[in-house]
Amino acid sequence: MKVNKNNALQSQGNFTVLITGGCGFIGSHVVRRFVKHYPQYRIINIDKLTYAANPDYLKDIENQPNYTFIRADVCDHPAMEDIFRQYNIDAVIHLAAESHVDRSITDPFAFARSNVIGTLTLLQTAKTHWKKEDYPRHLFYQISTDEVYGELHFGEEPFRETTPYDPRSPYSASKASADHFVRAFYHTYGLPVRISNCSNNYGPCQYPEKLIPVIINNIVKRKPLPVYGKGENIRDWLYVEDHARAIDLIFHKGRDGETYNVGGNNEWQNIELVRLLIEITDSLLGRPAGDSLPLISFVTDRPGHDLRYAIDAGKIKNELGWQQLMTFRQGLEITVAWYLKQENLQDTAAPTPKTKTV
Repeated sequence: MKVNKNNALQSQGNFTVLITGGCGFIGSHVVRRFVKHYPQYRIINIDKLTYAANPDYLKDIENQPNYTFIRADVCDHPAMEDIFRQYNIDAVIHLAAESHVDRSITDPFAFARSNVIGTLTLLQTAKTHWKKEDYPRHLFYQISTDEVYGELHFGEEPFRETTPYDPRSPYSASKASADHFVRAFYHTYGLPVRISNCSNNYGPCQYPEKLIPVIINNIVKRKPLPVYGKGENIRDWLYVEDHARAIDLIFHKGRDGETYNVGGNNEWQNIELVRLLIEITDSLLGRPAGDSLPLISFVTDRPGHDLRYAIDAGKIKNELGWQQLMTFRQGLEITVAWYLKQENLQDTAAPTPKTKTV
């Protein structure tokens, strides 16, 4: 097993980790893990609290002595400078991002600002505050997406860390640009960085604009279940807590300058996933089997809709010993049960391209 030769990050006390976007879906799971598993660390969570963020996700740890929440925008350079200075930030796990492809189609400028300028702001702030001779005790860790690699066709090999970038939506273009800036700061300035590219995450606390929570929400309300095109698009699904464990491993044992792909080896066509969600949700609601199948509504496909994503996670498995633990059905059952416990399931708020039933 290859590990980082410099274990400075693993052996320090009085160590402060800045986690951006920590009130969001993936971020809240990462914050909770670090607060609970590393009481010797001070965890600073900064989040702008946009529509998809919810500080209530972290109510169970908000009073922990090693946790601090700050409402701030990663694009606000003076604010980032103040936070680095006041809290003496040692490492950054950067998750804050606009992430919904449909929103990026209607407002690409918002994605360029948040995902590109926000990342660049943090990189520049880290470079300013961290002394080069102390770089071994610092880390800038960028959380990215498999969408930067473009699309796969049926039968093609999964994405590897060496797959060339080929972003095809404003969202993936913004994340690809951010990743390039991260690598540029590594090669130009020697800033210690790591990047991970993950497949589609699912689990509790995801804002109901993405496929799985939208379908659950609409089944509950007996609303149409929108499926793009013929539902043939394929995604590789990863349970969010398995992803949080991978982030933990990469942070502590990964190698600087390296990229790690994190995927579930779990490819599903959208239409088959929707049918499985109907089976699970109808059952938990006490409805007859297949009760919600007539709600399936095929709509005009999204512009530039990538056919297939699939991740080869061999590197993180072989080098760092990571394995996904959650089976897909069990993870979906946990996820559906969590949404059903929410008192007021929200209507999907994401602006989408104009579609029609086909």
